[in-house]
Amino acid sequence: MGQTWRILTALILGIALGTGWGWVRGPGLDSTVPIAELTGGLWLDGLRMTIIPLVVALLVTGIARTADSAREGNLALRSVLVFVCLLWLSTAIAAVLIPGLLALSPIPTEAAAALREGLARSHDKVTAAPGVLAFLRSIVPTNPVAAAANDALLPLIVFTTVFALAVTRLPAGHREMLTGFFGAIADAMLVIVGWVLWLAPIGVFALAFTVGVHAGTSAIGALLHYIMIVSAAGLAAWGLAYPVAVFGGGLSLPRFARAAIPAQAVALSTQSSLASLPSMLKGTELLGVPAGVASVSLPIAVAIFRVTSPAMNLAVVIYIAHWFGIPLAPATIATGAVVAAITTIGSVSLPGQVSFLTSITPIAVSMGVPIEPLALLIAVEMVPDLVRTVGNVTMDIAATAAIARSVRHRAGSQHDPVTNAPD
Repeated sequence: MGQTWRILTALILGIALGTGWGWVRGPGLDSTVPIAELTGGLWLDGLRMTIIPLVVALLVTGIARTADSAREGNLALRSVLVFVCLLWLSTAIAAVLIPGLLALSPIPTEAAAALREGLARSHDKVTAAPGVLAFLRSIVPTNPVAAAANDALLPLIVFTTVFALAVTRLPAGHREMLTGFFGAIADAMLVIVGWVLWLAPIGVFALAFTVGVHAGTSAIGALLHYIMIVSAAGLAAWGLAYPVAVFGGGLSLPRFARAAIPAQAVALSTQSSLASLPSMLKGTELLGVPAGVASVSLPIAVAIFRVTSPAMNLAVVIYIAHWFGIPLAPATIATGAVVAAITTIGSVSLPGQVSFLTSITPIAVSMGVPIEPLALLIAVEMVPDLVRTVGNVTMDIAATAAIARSVRHRAGSQHDPVTNAPD
């Protein structure tokens, strides 16, 4: 949280200094802005250099973990299937919800134009999304190495997914060797990301200063608008947990809400689903979920699946497209939704700033949306990340209760430990 506050402080100071200096047209402004643009650009490039190897490594290890979990028995397989369905459902909700919210409450035209000017490097790199036929033709890469070199992330993700599925069919020794290799690459890339994020206050300050010069105080209102729109996608996924608990788990709404509060409190204070796991186990115990079910389903959920991530990641990209005036056809949004759902499997259970760029970049590239604004938006990720974590924790408890109920029904028992437990 200390680093989060430093980055947020750098954002505020950068916008304030840029706004004030730009308003009075102080001496040296014309020479300072290019230096700030260079500094922010170098910092962003430092993050971008880790994206390709990190996305590939995390996707391979994520799919391998999913397959290993499914091999552990029917309960693990059932848990994997439930969480995969919930991931796709939350993504579909965001794909409909966010364009609708932006139609009802668009970013102010003046603010959007000023922000585009403040991030001119991004505006220069906007590329049109391919048509449907061109998109279908480009899905399968003829040369995965060339796809990586050209930042063609969607074909690279397709190849990596197929490769990871092939790895899961290898003998145990070969499978462990390859997953260990890619796991080590992911760990090394995360160390580099940590180093670059240590410099984030400098990079964010430089970018915010440039935006402040061009956009002035409208940048603050635009960022608040962004936080509300993106958080709405997470709140929708979070809200989905309650009907899952009621209709899937057979629980009363007040009882489920009371049992989830301790885990939600830990999630708010730590921004980590992993740190919330003990509280989630206690919550499922209060709901009458058998320990044998919770001890399998919850670790799988924490290690592999985060239900709010694809919805909120897709929302970020849709918002940037709206910001830059890029029209998104339904097919383009559907493409982004598919990429969001697939890449979430390989994301890491760490505070959102660590995985923000690596999770969202593949979606943006597949939709023809610039990624440079992400370097500025990462500074305000703290609030959406709180929504992400609390939503994930709440859904994990609800889905585990639903899985426990389905297991008991399948076994043909007349006593359901979830639905018949005393209120």
